[in-house]
Amino acid sequence: MPVVDQTNAADLERYEQFVRTAPFATATQDTGWSHVKNNWRPLYVYLEEDGQIIAAMSILMVNAVGDQALAYCCKGPVCDPKDTELVDKLMKEAARYAKEENAFLLRIDPEVLYDEDLVEAYQSLGYRLRSRNVSSHDTTQPRFNMVLDLKGKTEEELLASFHKKTRYNIRLAERKGVTTRFSQSIDDLKVFYDLYVTMSERHGITYRPYNYYERMLEAYGENFRVYLAEHEGDIIAGALALSYGDKTWYAYGGSPNVKRNLMAPHLLQWEMIKWAVEQKKNRYDFGGVFELNDSDGLYRFKEGFCYPDNYTEYLGEIDYVLDEEAYQTFISR
Repeated sequence: MPVVDQTNAADLERYEQFVRTAPFATATQDTGWSHVKNNWRPLYVYLEEDGQIIAAMSILMVNAVGDQALAYCCKGPVCDPKDTELVDKLMKEAARYAKEENAFLLRIDPEVLYDEDLVEAYQSLGYRLRSRNVSSHDTTQPRFNMVLDLKGKTEEELLASFHKKTRYNIRLAERKGVTTRFSQSIDDLKVFYDLYVTMSERHGITYRPYNYYERMLEAYGENFRVYLAEHEGDIIAGALALSYGDKTWYAYGGSPNVKRNLMAPHLLQWEMIKWAVEQKKNRYDFGGVFELNDSDGLYRFKEGFCYPDNYTEYLGEIDYVLDEEAYQTFISR
């Protein structure tokens, strides 16, 4: 059966084993992501060959146009996105079940580099591509991600690759006596959250409720770390990192309104990158940016670590439209 019976422990365990060990595994394709995004309904679909799972889609659904649902496979599917024949087969299988859930759209956005030939290949199969043809703010996830390539590199080589100002800031934090630590502690998570709220309010941006981050810790356990930076008894920066598949992902950061001149966030990033190297990950993902604009402070911060190849452009969204009218309503908002 190509859809997981979520009440069957053995069926669910078999699926989880595949999505957690497959070459294209991502944290948001883990079943734990449905625990984090607990207001969405999960649907797990797969393909088999000779009794073995060869491709999978962890889909979350939420009503987005009246009682019709968006079915979203975030950073998936778990298979080679360049194998369009396999992806097409998987999408059509998943669409059968998504329709039963009153979905108007099945969407994927795999972490694959932009390629015009790949765009055309998916379009030739009847999919709608939302890529360079739409505004950078019109996709669910940013298409531009700041990703540091770790493959075959030592800590010394990585540090030398950073922009000179970034190296200076890391060393400044160390010279000024900033120290770091990490844990999976609820108490430290609460400390981080206070920093995160303070930073968000400082920049005038929205932020998620605390329980969202507690669910991340519950879902990913030892693969999830809370990092904190301290100076003379003051906690002056915090960050969350999630290691999964072939990468470590910097998920969120926060800092107070004091001692910002000590550059603690730079030191925290370096410590999280060293964790990724220790785990022999191929990539360190600083997360997405919607604009490649060095007037933006967050962009400059991330760019300093990914210097000089400062961003990765992904393909974008691949949409399988199940109801045209609802789809047009959805994308026109």
